[in-house]
Amino acid sequence: MSFVKQCLSKVGFGIVLVCAFMVPANAQNLKVGVVNIPILMERAPQTKSAMDALQEEFAPRQREFLAKQKEFEELSAKVQKDLAVMGETERRNAEKNLRDLQREVTRLQTEFREDLNLRQNEELGILQRSILKEVQDYAQQEGYDLVVGDGVLYASAAVNITEEVLRAVEANFQATGSR
Repeated sequence: MSFVKQCLSKVGFGIVLVCAFMVPANAQNLKVGVVNIPILMERAPQTKSAMDALQEEFAPRQREFLAKQKEFEELSAKVQKDLAVMGETERRNAEKNLRDLQREVTRLQTEFREDLNLRQNEELGILQRSILKEVQDYAQQEGYDLVVGDGVLYASAAVNITEEVLRAVEANFQATGSR
């Protein structure tokens, strides 16, 4: 029995040795690339287009908020100036109006920020999915076997394809019109 075990272990060792030498030979045929997704997201024309659209979408609400804030500041300055000559009832009414206006300004600001953040997150999610799809399309077109994104600590210029993918993303953006 020990003779059979020796033969099997030699055969097993031989198979492992052959496989070990085959892996580097196969690895030479792999085409690997690294993409820096944050840089791609930041520099893609789709990002600027989406942020401009959000700015346009929220501009009326921002103007409304800024107008209310200006109204509050003007009323506050007027009340401060006239405080010494106001009667007790008039002063209480003015302070109540100021508090009410301050609450409204705070509410408008909070709603504006929450809605804007929600929409930004929605748009960035859509944009991220679109960019990842473009990376996949580029990798398939160029014959890459593996493209790595997040979690890369170092990538040499030989495997970093961020700029090439960015050019493809820009070209696709130009070809489709803006959005």
